[in-house]
Amino acid sequence: MHVEGYIEVTGGRVWYQIFNKNSVATPVIILHGGPGSSSYSLEGLQALEAERPVILYDQLGCGRSDRPKDTSLWQLERFVEELAQIRDALNLEEIHILGHSWGTTLAAAYCLTKPKGVKSVIFSSPCLSAPLWEQDQIENLKTLPKEIQETIKHCEETGMTDSEEFKAAIQEFNKRFVCRVEKDPDPEWLQKGAGYRNPEIYNIMWGPSEFSVKGNLRSFDCTARLNEINCPTLFTCGRYDEATPESTEYFSRLVPNGNLHVYENSAHMAYFEEREEFLQVAGDFLRAIDSN
Repeated sequence: MHVEGYIEVTGGRVWYQIFNKNSVATPVIILHGGPGSSSYSLEGLQALEAERPVILYDQLGCGRSDRPKDTSLWQLERFVEELAQIRDALNLEEIHILGHSWGTTLAAAYCLTKPKGVKSVIFSSPCLSAPLWEQDQIENLKTLPKEIQETIKHCEETGMTDSEEFKAAIQEFNKRFVCRVEKDPDPEWLQKGAGYRNPEIYNIMWGPSEFSVKGNLRSFDCTARLNEINCPTLFTCGRYDEATPESTEYFSRLVPNGNLHVYENSAHMAYFEEREEFLQVAGDFLRAIDSN
């Protein structure tokens, strides 16, 4: 049984759903990737409701939330404020946070505002330094066939990131570093997910592609302040992740209570590629925190 609804935040209304609302255990709130994607592909994480309330929401501008036209809203600080407003509206005095990809950027920035009641954070496939992420993707690109590398470079330089050849080259990158499930998931499922995205937000905040950060997040780097996050943290990534095991391990060493787990058969979507293990690792971590 779950409830869903809308919450007024700065700029419009966001859509949320809560599973196992009446449980007395500490809830976990899920922060999806993007910026400008949605909670849609993360809905499998509702299985964590076996032990606690699970809150999923679509950040403003994407998914089932309002899509205001005011582009000045697409700033990290406003998304941080949005998370605080959601906590207030739902009376979430104590929470665990599970952020994925850009959701980890948001989780870290939120934690650095020193909010009360954050019991733990799971940084899944973390992006905590835009310059380091960009550097890692340049290295990842070098492992692809020469012609794919050249197509991506050429399309980026000439502003042809909307072209079919660029999309085909990105497909090859994605097969290695984003999702390694050989048999594509149900195309209808993928199509629906694509409809929930808002590419404009991604473009304004990140840029035209993964490989060059040209948006307003381009200088984001919170590594120098990670030592201020003193609740228990779990850093996870896939062995073949865009969020590389090396960078993920580096981040985990910068927090006082950092733990690390690498999913050996995954790229960037371990919650989908190795769903059972992902749920077990996350569930065990949250349970251990609650029992202390």
